[in-house]
Amino acid sequence: MADGRQQDQAIYVISVAAELAGVHPQTLRIYERKGLVQPHRTAGNTRRYSERDITLLRRIQELTTDGVNLAGVMRILELEHEIDALRVRHHDAIGELESAIEDLQQIVEQHDATALVPLREVRRVRRVLKADIIEQAGRRTFIAPPVSDG
Repeated sequence: MADGRQQDQAIYVISVAAELAGVHPQTLRIYERKGLVQPHRTAGNTRRYSERDITLLRRIQELTTDGVNLAGVMRILELEHEIDALRVRHHDAIGELESAIEDLQQIVEQHDATALVPLREVRRVRRVLKADIIEQAGRRTFIAPPVSDG
């Protein structure tokens, strides 16, 4: 399959383009006047069509064969172009959302690992501290020496 540059390379003269698209060369001139296709022009002002132009011409021919007039064809092509652009935007938005979800998951995982302590650990630490406080309090109790009579 041809890449983007090869598809845009204007190599076909009008007679070849018309034959490839299945239309008369005069039809291509009409399509150009109506703004449906804009072939490249050489320095000598000769029309040259690319693979992308041929694909477009075939699509126009398909629509007109189905009974769509040229105004309808123009509108359909505009809508198809808009749909393609929306698909690209949708794909990009999905990628951005997936990236944001991954970022949020990392933040939650970091938060869970550093900020949250299970309740059983809190209770265990509290028991240990309470025991330490009781033990230290017992050591601080001052017992007065016996008073001598004397």
